[in-house]
Amino acid sequence: MIMSKILITDALHENAVDILKAAGDVEVATGLSVEELKEKIKDADVLVIRSGTKATKEIIDASENLKVIARAGVGVDNVDINAATEKGIIVLNAPDASSISVAELLFGMMLSAVRNIPQATASLKRGEWDRKSFKGLEVYGKTLGVVGLGRIGQQVAKRAQAFGMQVVAYDPYIPEDVANSLGIELLSVNDLCQTSDFITLHVPLTPKTKHMIAKEQLDLMKPNTIIMNCARGGLIDEEALYNALKVNQIRGAALDVFEQEPPKGNPLLELDNVIGTPHQGASTEEAQISAGTIVARQAIKILKGESAENVVNLPMLPSEKMNKIKPYMILAEKMGLMAIQLLDHTIDNIEITYLGELATEKTEMIKRSFLRGILSPILLAGVNLVNAPVVAKNRNIKISEGTMKENQYGNALKIVAKGNNDEISIIGNIVDGEVVFRKINGYDIDVKPEGDLCVIRHIDRPGMVGKVGVLLGEYGINIAKMQVGRKEPGGHSIMILDVDHTISEDVMSKLKEMDNVRTAKMVTL
Repeated sequence: MIMSKILITDALHENAVDILKAAGDVEVATGLSVEELKEKIKDADVLVIRSGTKATKEIIDASENLKVIARAGVGVDNVDINAATEKGIIVLNAPDASSISVAELLFGMMLSAVRNIPQATASLKRGEWDRKSFKGLEVYGKTLGVVGLGRIGQQVAKRAQAFGMQVVAYDPYIPEDVANSLGIELLSVNDLCQTSDFITLHVPLTPKTKHMIAKEQLDLMKPNTIIMNCARGGLIDEEALYNALKVNQIRGAALDVFEQEPPKGNPLLELDNVIGTPHQGASTEEAQISAGTIVARQAIKILKGESAENVVNLPMLPSEKMNKIKPYMILAEKMGLMAIQLLDHTIDNIEITYLGELATEKTEMIKRSFLRGILSPILLAGVNLVNAPVVAKNRNIKISEGTMKENQYGNALKIVAKGNNDEISIIGNIVDGEVVFRKINGYDIDVKPEGDLCVIRHIDRPGMVGKVGVLLGEYGINIAKMQVGRKEPGGHSIMILDVDHTISEDVMSKLKEMDNVRTAKMVTL
């Protein structure tokens, strides 16, 4: 292997640096300005970063030999994935590196909260010997509710079971037989809140999960419940949590993440029944070693021309083929995002049909793009073009593909996503270089899937459009565009509103209560 130039621009554990030194000429240069980084990256083959460096399009475009961007951590928000893919640069990350560290922090926080360890320590250091004020509870025999049974959620469940706890969980995308094999009972969010003595969150922050624990859920909890969040700030409505904790409606909270970080002026930190840490989930020696060494070894594999795990993008086609199918990859991902936000139940079955000349192309990347779209909003660790089929298989999601050359839409894509009690079908194509949805659940429409959309299924009755417009107008919600599709007058119809911002839950509730409205959902694309 020809020695490659490897540029490291954030602090990386020395074990990872040593691995990379065996494969190339390593330069460690931290704290670079944008201009300095643009100069240094010109002849680099590999860029290794953590969260400090922003691998923007400007930086990526300045590279001339770059083959790999290795992010020593889970998230890749600081990497322009599209810019990297367009230049044929492989982006790596380490999604498993911090799973155990986060799970162990969660248990440390749970035990600290239930035994009042931080409060008792502070009292002791003040010279007090107050044994009565800090009486706690055992975790043995208690019920732990785990919201999200991904990598971290399952690690937490294993440790809870070792402590003699009963584990219940909410994860609509985990099959019941998989949960049963782990000794875990699946419940709805509300049932979990009623049942659990401890509740821990391990899901990504999406429009669907934002404030998934709000006043309604807090009102269901037992007086001794302790809620914990080591996942993402924003999963809990902090105002509702503060109000519940202030009057001891629940026992306590242990928070590693907050809606705004750092949480300056956050009233939660003024309460004695709240303990917290400054987003420390992955801050262990082992996690840092693991993240660095994982991406170092994967980067070397790619430099050797071998396949690697944890690839966030997958530019495997010749550039002319990639340019031809790339618009349909974008279309497929948006279809997946739309489908998962419209479905309320577990995904069991996915059907993908390639229409027109698209049926003669290599469509693997299109399929993977759809899977990434439908799976990524429901998983904490990133779903990418490489692991999406494996993730779907692990969740017992059946995938079938078909082709149809003759159709009314030309080169187009049709998807059907089925759950236990619902089914979503979408047909879309590319019009003047832009993604367009042409049919949803059999209703003819013409919608560009972008921004905030409100999808209303209703019975076709005179005045429905006007009533919806008046209601939203009363709450200051502007409708930029409106599409209505129906199969026959007076029958079931679909209304899609392009609105300027997400409609609040209160207003959505009023929409759902309107006469002739069957369902109303917000979708963010």
